Amino acid sequence: MTTQSGRRPNTVGVHSVHEFVFSVPDLDEAEGFYTAFGLDVRRRDDRLDLFAAGRPHRWASIYAGGSCQRLEYVSFGIFAEDLGAMRSRIARDGIESAPHPLSDGAGLWLRNPDGTPVQLRVGPKVSPDEKTMPSPAQPIATGQGAAPSRSRVAKVRPRRLSHVLFFSPDVLRMVRFCEDVLGLRLSDRSGDVVAFLHGPHGSDHHLVAFAKSTGPGLHHSSWDVGSIDEVGCGAEQMRNAGFPEGWGVGRHVLGSNYFYYVRDPWGSFAEYSFDIDYVPHEIDWPPADHAPADSLYVWGPEVPEFFFVNFEQASA
Repeated sequence: MTTQSGRRPNTVGVHSVHEFVFSVPDLDEAEGFYTAFGLDVRRRDDRLDLFAAGRPHRWASIYAGGSCQRLEYVSFGIFAEDLGAMRSRIARDGIESAPHPLSDGAGLWLRNPDGTPVQLRVGPKVSPDEKTMPSPAQPIATGQGAAPSRSRVAKVRPRRLSHVLFFSPDVLRMVRFCEDVLGLRLSDRSGDVVAFLHGPHGSDHHLVAFAKSTGPGLHHSSWDVGSIDEVGCGAEQMRNAGFPEGWGVGRHVLGSNYFYYVRDPWGSFAEYSFDIDYVPHEIDWPPADHAPADSLYVWGPEVPEFFFVNFEQASA
């Protein structure tokens, strides 16, 4: 097997979250929310595509759907030389699936244990190959305050997708699937309540995570920004745009990132994230089972009651 730069030798596994796809009742509302959040939202005939500032990669697509938000499918990127091994794993477990009708049909298709369609497609690695650095600080003239005036704060524009957290009725079953089929590796967990998994070829502390619920669903997408100040300014940006509900600003324990979660019109969240831990491809991260009190945040406001409600299931 040819060893690529940034690839863990002799290891088969997905290298990136290529895209996540979901549907919502109102595309106009979705366009307003994600534009205010700072993403590059491009409207097609039947969907919205989400890009980060200055990046050509499409991280998500949103379609018009029924009366509530619905996770449609998740697409992962793989290396071309892993295609055969992945096909064998899918056949071994009998989990092959037809392509999702909203997709382009490319790649390999399977269903995870929660019934969510999963696409595996050959493509370039879009997860980072090293820890993402802070945005360069602007020089400050002598005798001038470091903080900008409120009226001159630049709009926060996320740099890339960091990870996605999904609801699952059986978190540990999803961990086993991600390890055995997708080749992901457990970073940390708290019992059977929440688990975080990273990519074997180098990724943030987690590419995907799972939180316990009555059924599957999308909890949040997390987007990398360049400073803790951008996390706070993003929170203010969304409050000013008419989206006052959320959680933060705070700092996580698992992943270590600074965060603010803003609640979207359907009850899930988009997260501004800064300075998340990174797992290089050449090391073995020691996974641990953490007590609930040590698994969520180091500091920040109290967690709101609605934060772990799966509105996809509640609405259904």
